[in-house]
Amino acid sequence: MSKLEEYEKKRDLRKTPEPRGASGRFDWADKRPIFVIQEHDASSHHYDFRLEVEGVLKSWSVPKGPATDPDQKRLAVPTEDHPLDYADFEGIIPEGEYGAGTVIVWDRGSYENLKAGNAQENGKPASVAEQIEDGHVTVRLEGRKISGGYALIRTGSGDDLRWLLVKMDDKEADARRNPTSTEPESVKTGRTLAEVRKEAQERDDDD
Repeated sequence: MSKLEEYEKKRDLRKTPEPRGASGRFDWADKRPIFVIQEHDASSHHYDFRLEVEGVLKSWSVPKGPATDPDQKRLAVPTEDHPLDYADFEGIIPEGEYGAGTVIVWDRGSYENLKAGNAQENGKPASVAEQIEDGHVTVRLEGRKISGGYALIRTGSGDDLRWLLVKMDDKEADARRNPTSTEPESVKTGRTLAEVRKEAQERDDDD
């Protein structure tokens, strides 16, 4: 089974401009794995938090977006794996398609596994994939808006199963910041969600 089977089943890639899953790296990324946070104004407004893990983007929907205050625990709902080239996707998902709405690249960059220096019993550090399986992920992000340590923590069980995205208490923590409110622009194009929608409408009007 392809890791992207669920992604492909949910979308008609003949109708949506979303990526099909091309290979290759990005000119904005170094050799380390990447992360991306995409603001998505769909049926409900949210932020998609994605980590490159074993050739795909492991993804969580974060309704309130990431916080820089360690006391702010943000709900993070797991979603299907996305292709790596989705990290560059910005635009409009058409009405009638899964996730219909506007998407911008709110932040992106590289990350490192904070458990890489901690050996398990077998002498190997816990990979991010293993951490996801275990329900506790710790990474250090190096983005333009978001940086420092973050943890993804699985809590509860059964119908109450959920994940939380939490800023770790380090030098990048700042309870005074609220970047999702004060920094709404895309790090890729400098556009806001409203500007992406306006440009799309203007193109439609010209056709």
